[in-house]
Parts: sequence; C-alpha cells; structure tokens
Amino acid sequence: MLPIPNFKGFDFFPHGTRIDFMRWRDVCFFASIVMMVASLGLFLVKGLNFGVDFKGGSLIEVKDTANKPIDIGKLRSQLGALGLGDVQIQEFGVPTDALIRLEQQPGGEAAQQEGLKKVTDSLGSAFEVRRVEVVGPAVSQELRWTGTIAVIAGILAIITYVWFRFEWQFALGTVVALTHDVLLTVGLFSLFDMAFDLSIVAALLTILGYSVNDTVVVSDRIRENLRKFKRMPLRELLNLSINETLSRTILTGATTFAVLIALFIFGGEVIRNFNFAMLFGILVGTYSSIFIAAPVLEYVGVPRDLDAKAGDKAEAKTA
Repeated sequence: MLPIPNFKGFDFFPHGTRIDFMRWRDVCFFASIVMMVASLGLFLVKGLNFGVDFKGGSLIEVKDTANKPIDIGKLRSQLGALGLGDVQIQEFGVPTDALIRLEQQPGGEAAQQEGLKKVTDSLGSAFEVRRVEVVGPAVSQELRWTGTIAVIAGILAIITYVWFRFEWQFALGTVVALTHDVLLTVGLFSLFDMAFDLSIVAALLTILGYSVNDTVVVSDRIRENLRKFKRMPLRELLNLSINETLSRTILTGATTFAVLIALFIFGGEVIRNFNFAMLFGILVGTYSSIFIAAPVLEYVGVPRDLDAKAGDKAEAKTA
C-alpha cells in the first residue's frame, strides 16, 4: 500500500506577529467618530438617492433595436422634454442597454400609466422595451419603513447576543462598531448619490452579520486571554488577542473580497451597487473589529477577575 502523504498547513502570518495596533487607537477612533458624524450629516442634509423601491415610480429597461451604443445625453434630452419631472437614465450593463427611472407622477395610477405611455411612445421603434416595473407611493413608503426597522432590529439583536455571551463592555464596543459600519456605508451612498434600494438594505444586514462575526472572534480571544494572563496590562493583552486572530481575520476578509470583486466585475449592473456596498462593508467591518471594538474595551475597562484560578495556572506555565 502506498503511503499517504502528510500535508501540512501553511501559515500566512508568523505565530509570533506582534503588531502594536493599540498604538494608533486614539487617532483611528477619533477619525472614525469624525467620519460617523460626517456620514450622519450627509444623510440628514443631502439625503439618499432612493430607488424606485423606496420613493415610488416606474423603472423601464430598454435596448437599442439596431444594437448600437445608446446616446445617453440625447435620450435624456428627448425624454426630459416630455415634462414628466425627474427622468434618470443610465447605461445598464452594456452600451446598447439603458435603464430609465421615471419618478412618481402626481395624479395617481392613471397619471403614472399616462407617463409610461408617453415615454414608450417617445422611444418608438428605435428601442425595445424589455421590462417595466411600477411601485406605488404607499408601497414605497412601507418598504422604506420596514427596511429601516430591519436594520435597527438586526443591530439590537446582535447587541443582545453579545451582551449575554460576553460582558456589557464587549456589547458597547460592538454597538459602536456596527453603528460605524452602517453609518459609513450609508454616508458613502449619500456622498456619491448612488441608488439606494432594497438590495442595499440586504447588503447592510449582510455587513452587520459579517462584522459581528469578526468582532465575536476577536472578543472571544480577548476574554480567553483575560482569564489566562491576569497581570498582563490591558493594552498589551488587546494587542496580543488581535495578533492571534489576525490570520483568520485577513484570510476570511480576503477570500470574501475576492468573490465580491468577481461579482462586481462580471455580475452586471443589476447587482453592482449591492456588490459595491458589500466590498466597502467588508473593509470597514474588518477595520472596526480591530480599531473600534477593541479600543472601546480599553477606554471603559473590563473585569480582570474572570476565572482567576485558570489564569494563575496559565501564567505559572508560561513563566
């Protein structure tokens, strides 16, 4: 019988890595607070570019029948002359396709259908209408409200879970980190005036799940080290815990990022904003678990009397 080869794992990061993350805690924490306030200000002052899901209206996907690139500027002028208010037009995936967003027309369903007819008549035979979606104002308002509740409920559920699993100091760090991730993502969409629809709400919920998973891994190692090293200074212990989980944090983030990059490039226009939100969320989620959740523990302090006997034995072995 042939011997079975013994494959050994490969370490991307040396076990003795000792990066002093807490050295930059004050700068990073202050910068994060500034960005959170700026994002909140953008949201309150500028608002979001809500998609048809959230503000009502019609969405029309068209294709040039001659299979030629669509002149977006010319088409925008042509439809803008119809007097239908804000008509947004963008390339959709390929130059021969376009997405037309028609805002909710005053006058109810009849006015909306009349506006759609004006658009399709103006397009004529030069364009093939591939799909039409209509969302009424009542439905859009309900979707906006339920989407907000979903994000808030997700944050509260995560905080409750962390509070019961760890101490309240860990829950405080988690809520600051999660609020940071959501606010920065929303602020980015407000800054660049990107369409914010139901898919972005799904992205925010996914970001919350990813971020808390990373934060729990780091928090679990911190709690374990609190039991093991009773006399180690807290800053040194936090650095040790982050370094011990650094390989897992970076490799998980890198593999997820690679998949999202592929989807962003090849997934088409339909899910591009969702992928963009996820890419940004992975970055800020990894950042917040290291430079926000952990520093909060140093700011507020954590109890050092967890399982004292186990800690003394562990220190005796390492002495």
